[in-house]
Order: sequence, then C-alpha cells, then structure tokens
Amino acid sequence: MKQPSIVLGTWSWGTGAVGGDQVFGNHVGIEELKPVFDEAMKNGLNLWDSAVVYGMGASETVLAAFTKACRREDVQISTKFTPQIAGDSANPVADMLAGSLERFGTDYIDIYWIHNPADVERWTPYMAALVKSGKVKRIGVSNHNLAQIKRAEEILSAEGVRLSAVQNHYSLLYRSSEHAGILDYCRESGIDFWAYMVLEQGALSGKYDTAHPLPEGSQRGDTYNPLLPQIEKLVAFMRTVGARHGISPAQVALAWAIAKGTTPIIGVTKVAQVQEAAQAAKITLTEAEVRTLETAAEDTGVDTRGSWEMPMI
Repeated sequence: MKQPSIVLGTWSWGTGAVGGDQVFGNHVGIEELKPVFDEAMKNGLNLWDSAVVYGMGASETVLAAFTKACRREDVQISTKFTPQIAGDSANPVADMLAGSLERFGTDYIDIYWIHNPADVERWTPYMAALVKSGKVKRIGVSNHNLAQIKRAEEILSAEGVRLSAVQNHYSLLYRSSEHAGILDYCRESGIDFWAYMVLEQGALSGKYDTAHPLPEGSQRGDTYNPLLPQIEKLVAFMRTVGARHGISPAQVALAWAIAKGTTPIIGVTKVAQVQEAAQAAKITLTEAEVRTLETAAEDTGVDTRGSWEMPMI
C-alpha cells in the first residue's frame, strides 16, 4: 500500500498519563474524533501514528475504535514500544506489542517503532523476530542519533530484516537531525524519515501568539509560551510565504517538511486540520522559499529540543 505524504498523529487523543489532557490541554474522545478520522480517510490520509505511552493505551484505544470499523487493508497503523515503560518479563517488546494488537483488534501492526534509544543493544534484537512472525510489517526507530540508527540497522540486517524508517523531532525551529547528517543518511539508505512536532505542538500553527498563548497549565503551554515573542516573528514571515500560495502558516510548515524530503506527522483533533493537511500536501515551495524560511527560523534563536530528547550532535 502506498504511504501518504503526511502521517496523522494521535498523541493528543484520549486522556491519562502523558496523554492529551496533560501534554496538550485537550480533552477529546471518540465522539469528537470520529468526524476527524472519517475526513482523513476520505482524503487518502490513512496512516495513523500512536504509542502505548500516549495516555497509557488511551490513544490506541480511541484510534482502534475507528480502525476496527475499516477493512484492515485500508488503514495503516503505526505504534511504538517504549523502553521506559517496559516490564521485566522474558520478552517485554513482544508483551507490549501484544497489548497493542489486542487494543487494535488486529494480528499485525504496519510499522512498529523503538520509541527511545534507552539501550540499542538490548532492545533492537527483539524486533527482528516480530517481523519474521508477521506481527509487524516494518521496523522503525525514534529519537535515535546517527550512530544509534546505524547500529540498529546492523543488528537488524544480521537477522535479514531492514530498518524501514526513522522518526525524529524535526521542524523549522529544530533541524538537529539535518545538521547531524541523519536526513542525508536516510535518503542515501532508502530509509523514510518521519518528522514529528513539525508544528511544535501548535506554536507554528499561526493560532498562537503573545496575545493568544497556548493553553495555560499544559506542558506545551509551559514550554512554548515563554518563547512566543521570538516565534511570532517567524510565524509572521510564514504567513507572508503562505499568502503567495493561499495557505496558512501551519500548511507552510508542512509544505516545508515535505520539500525537505521528510514525511511530516501532524497531530489532528479537528476536521479543518485534516483538510488543511490534505491541501498542504499538494503545495510545492520553491528552493528560495525554503531557504528564506530557514533563515527566519534561525534568527529566532530558540531551541525547542524536548526534555525526552538527547542531542543529535
């Protein structure tokens, strides 16, 4: 099945520990999200990214309510093994996957990720068996630096399994994976690069500025509200670029990520966000626009590396 040019993220779906309410200040569930899912599928955006750790199963459970109603071959499911919440059984990776398979009511996951590089030597070897068993179609690694990516690839290759994708934080404000050579390496090696937080949890969407801050008391509000004076200058420039194409700042951020050869992940909780994403996928920015956007972003001087991320360089 062809992979769409944009992945839809579900970190903010459902509530609970590390879930949508705590991180995003959202409180959305099945009723509000059903039209969002339906609109995405109608637009050919059928690749959905989740993780057990998002709300400790809550995100997967909400997404599963919709995917179960689809023909399995019509939807692509991406979810993750998170080492930080692994149990102490003989095979914690298979056990965490089993929980995901049960929640989704399926016998396979399209792409399964090692969420964080807690111990590449320890966790990567478990993944090959999951592909060989048919329970996982593709393997990815997330938040890994270049050395860790190459080592994971070596471990999997020795078992006759390829590393299919890398998923790292990548946006106009945070290009660490590019500067570290990861984007070039992925391109040369035929590995997909998925860019998460392309909108910096909404800070680059054009919806927020110093007069309209992100939700108070949420993790994203605590992180980005102090940076809004610098960020809103970049967003104003993104608005100028967007005006030439008839698109919003959020769509500019997505179009930029696609122009860089990446597959952006955008978190969606509203039908309009899905429609905007589908439109952004059709926009081609010029090389000059890409360069000027990057210069404007560098001029902000902000660092948006997440607290969970190790430096890429």
